[in-house]
Amino acid sequence: MPSSQPIRVLIVDDSAMIRRVLAMGIDREPDLEVVGFASNGEQALDLMQRMRPDVITLDLEMPSMDGLTFMRSYMKSTPIPTIVISSATTGNRSVALQAVEAGAVDIISKPQGGTNIGLASMMVDVCQRIREAATAKTGLASNKSRVIAEALGAAPIQVPAGRAASWVHAIGASTGGIQALSTMLPLFPANSPGVVIVQHMPEGFTASFAARLNTICPMDVREAKDGDIVQPGRILLAPGGTRHMMLVRFSMGYRVSLIDGDPVCYSRPSVDVLFHSVAKECGRRCSASILTGMGRDGAEGMLSIRRAGGATFAQNEATCVVYGMPQAAHQMGAASKMLPLEDIPAAMTHAMGAPVRPSLKQP
Repeated sequence: MPSSQPIRVLIVDDSAMIRRVLAMGIDREPDLEVVGFASNGEQALDLMQRMRPDVITLDLEMPSMDGLTFMRSYMKSTPIPTIVISSATTGNRSVALQAVEAGAVDIISKPQGGTNIGLASMMVDVCQRIREAATAKTGLASNKSRVIAEALGAAPIQVPAGRAASWVHAIGASTGGIQALSTMLPLFPANSPGVVIVQHMPEGFTASFAARLNTICPMDVREAKDGDIVQPGRILLAPGGTRHMMLVRFSMGYRVSLIDGDPVCYSRPSVDVLFHSVAKECGRRCSASILTGMGRDGAEGMLSIRRAGGATFAQNEATCVVYGMPQAAHQMGAASKMLPLEDIPAAMTHAMGAPVRPSLKQP
């Protein structure tokens, strides 16, 4: 997108107050432009066809045509980067995740209480998310079922005997990661080593996401709690928004620790925090991957894993919604291989039976 042209934004929300607050915040930015407003999906479809926005901000609970129905109506034929701006209610979390699985590139929680004031204070972050969304590749979510079917139809992944209990898989992801994890995690067999994951998500959404993953994965998937044991057959997803997650060694193996701390790479939980702890505790006994996402979170932590002798992989540009985090890892020399998303689970598993890798020397 030429930098001289502002990013054109369509705001879809049934609340006039929310539309007004979003428009005021967006229009303050010289590189952003609000091109239309809609209070339901039917109005939005008409505006979308006439105004050709670059990014859509989308409420989900609206009269007439709701946000999820609206988004599904255009994502397959005319995919446009879409940011879900959702109320933080239990019911909406599930619907918001369905929207992301259908192709939305990001979720932002509406603040509880004093919505207009709270949302106004978040507009710097909202505007940055809009800029990031404008660079995203859309339409990749529609390939998920095909990718899973083809991968599961291939030779099953074989976990090296006797290695799972002493091995850890670590994964980091951000924008586009919900779709990516929903595609790749079902490919890990039930006897895989324990998996620890940081996926950038708002507070309150990770429990619903873990529950959804648990219905499609051979492994047991759960939102991590402080002290949870990392063990074969279990995937632990860091809770969104409040604390960092670290790997800690104890007498019987590994567990996770949820700790307070400032954001790292603008993120909490941070992939870097998790990966640095994995490098320290596991050394050569780990595989790590960085998936789609904006920014650099995870690159330095992955480099520490590679220097410790761990196996490191990053998602290739062709299969990423946003190539930022994998690209940063590649440019830093942190990722030993760039792979299509569907090839990463096998590569992480095969690394368990590979010859011992020498530690990468410090520069």
